[in-house]
Amino acid sequence: MFALVDCNNFYASCERVFQPSLNDRPVAILSNNDGCFISRSSEAKALGLPMAAPAFKYKSFCKEHDIKVLSSNYPLYGDMSNRVMNILNKFTPDIETYSIDEAFLKFEGFQGYDFNTYGRKIQYKVEKSTGIPISIGLAPTKALSKVANKIAKKFKSKTGGVFVIISEEDRIKALQWTKIETVWGIGHGNLKRVRSKSVKTAYDFTQLSDEWTKKQMGIIGLRLKKDLEGEPTLDLDDDTRDKKAIATTRSFENTYSDIENIQERISTFASSCAEKLRAQKSSCNIVMVFLRSDKHKKNTIQDRSSTYITLPYASDSNLTISNYAVRAVTSIFKKGIKYKKAGVIVTGLVPTDTRQLDLFQRENPKHDELMKVVDKINNKYNGHKLKIANQDLQRTWKMRQEHLSPKYTTQIKDIIKVK
Repeated sequence: MFALVDCNNFYASCERVFQPSLNDRPVAILSNNDGCFISRSSEAKALGLPMAAPAFKYKSFCKEHDIKVLSSNYPLYGDMSNRVMNILNKFTPDIETYSIDEAFLKFEGFQGYDFNTYGRKIQYKVEKSTGIPISIGLAPTKALSKVANKIAKKFKSKTGGVFVIISEEDRIKALQWTKIETVWGIGHGNLKRVRSKSVKTAYDFTQLSDEWTKKQMGIIGLRLKKDLEGEPTLDLDDDTRDKKAIATTRSFENTYSDIENIQERISTFASSCAEKLRAQKSSCNIVMVFLRSDKHKKNTIQDRSSTYITLPYASDSNLTISNYAVRAVTSIFKKGIKYKKAGVIVTGLVPTDTRQLDLFQRENPKHDELMKVVDKINNKYNGHKLKIANQDLQRTWKMRQEHLSPKYTTQIKDIIKVK
């Protein structure tokens, strides 16, 4: 048996835990740099506030409808997510953290359990311990648990936020209700293919032949079909696997048209990538860099440039990766362009302890010990205290966060005081 646990309106719910005055009030959360809306409470959705809408275009709309607008508080959301996942881990050892607000659970050896009751027990424990409301869909397969979760959320007044697909009748009825475009794993290309066969619902999809599905959608599509038919073919992913590429991208707090500020941002982003590489004990062979102008300023010259550099040797050093990243961004920088966003992506990853050495070129061996000291000090003092000289010594990210709530659970100065 599988379950998909989904935190309801997660970002808004995290804010409401510490600000009860926001309960039943429309809440909207902004992206990095307060650019656009990335999360909305049910009340904000009902008012017609669109997802990903630019904040500046809906400023008067939010004021008119008394929508509480908040900057994204990722330290708070990340900590609350960890608390939820730790509680879920007590109900089964088999758990896949699918996103910051979703997790798949697998129940093996739970024969004879009343999963409706067990689901409500999980729901009660999470909400009681964290204040975060959740919806749970349970079913014999992973894909069906996703369908069950949608039903649990859509018909909350009837399901109470928990829905179980247990019988063949339940499965068919649930798939007939589910539109094909909402099925987990059906991308844009596959949607065109199945619609050409007059498929409108998930149930219609399961009626296609295995041969056609495999030929047109590959083995992944066939596995999805089998999973929806009730035959378990999709298992939990091992979320401990190392990433194949690591990216750090950010929008600037202002537009930059000078190379000095852009080089500083790129150096900071590259250092962040290097830290993530060391955390998973990897080194990179390729450094990619991109620059973007402000697409919202239609009357200015637009530019979207990118490039990459292949390193002479695999590296996880802030110094090396930053050096090549700055060199790369300098090669694509254009005078007169007002840049709003940039990013660094490291790829061609290999395990650090088995990286290929070059007979004539290799990294300064002092870098390894230096990076260990840098990581140790930065971890000890909970921040980026040691930086490369060309980085901004005051801040790691320069983001506009005009509506940021306190970091209630991760900053000692923001802990709620009870009088």
